[in-house]
Amino acid sequence: MADQQGGEVTIVGQGAKLEGTVVSAGSLRIDGQVRGQINAEGDVLLSPQSQVEADIRAQNVVVAGRFKGAILVKGRAELARGGRVDGDITSKTLVVEEGGIFQGQSIMDQQPAPQQKAAAAPPKGATPEAEEAKV
Repeated sequence: MADQQGGEVTIVGQGAKLEGTVVSAGSLRIDGQVRGQINAEGDVLLSPQSQVEADIRAQNVVVAGRFKGAILVKGRAELARGGRVDGDITSKTLVVEEGGIFQGQSIMDQQPAPQQKAAAAPPKGATPEAEEAKV
């Protein structure tokens, strides 16, 4: 996890309780409690003792603790054994290990292929306005 961001990891310790917006230029590991918004340019790891009620935006997320909210990642969301997610996950890849609990909706965010316009000629008698309305 840390290797992808040059080793920079911000840690929210086990005894810490944060409310508000947490922003990290690298990766983030949460061992304590967070309520609010989490934005990380790297990865986010919620350790087994973590309790998080927030919306997370990051590259990848691993949930081993308790999480309530929405997760939006560009890559992989992983729910580890013993982890619990109550909320929606939007990711390209979702992994739920045996023993993980997921209550919510998963949205597999695959980038759609660029649509190509049909090169077919318009039907006889079709006006340009009618053809535009079909697109």
